[in-house]
Amino acid sequence: MPLNQNFMGKTIINNYEEFEAYLGKEIGVSEYVEITQDQIDKFADATLDYQWIHTDPKRAAKESPFKSTIAHGYLTVSMLTYLWYSIVDVRNVKMIVNYGIENLRFQQPVLVNDKIRARVSLNNIRNLRGIAKIQVKIVVEIEGQKKPAYDALVTFLYHFDNN
Repeated sequence: MPLNQNFMGKTIINNYEEFEAYLGKEIGVSEYVEITQDQIDKFADATLDYQWIHTDPKRAAKESPFKSTIAHGYLTVSMLTYLWYSIVDVRNVKMIVNYGIENLRFQQPVLVNDKIRARVSLNNIRNLRGIAKIQVKIVVEIEGQKKPAYDALVTFLYHFDNN
């Protein structure tokens, strides 16, 4: 069975069997997305996390070892859904559930104006009575850096429409 990609570069998956074909393989790589100070500030507002390393560019330039503000680690984690759905177009589903994140390891901070992208491969897949439980390894890379921002095993439940 050929692996599917459409004209937008997204991997198209129509059913369990097409997901299963990616087991142990890379599903895709997203485009880079820039993390701006405005995003960081809005995330601070949403989470009430105003630590100066994120929200005070002048102080960070002087006192931070990075000489810049950095994105909240959880801001970059919150980008997973966007990055995942910029890689894959899963069709014929009634419902999708975020099930969990395992082995999340922050390896390097994302500085303001850095660009990140996700590289995703299918780590595991199980059929739970018609529900596809998929686990993907997601590595979030920073443009121009050897070490990724983080990697994690992310699990989703896909309830395919069998009609």
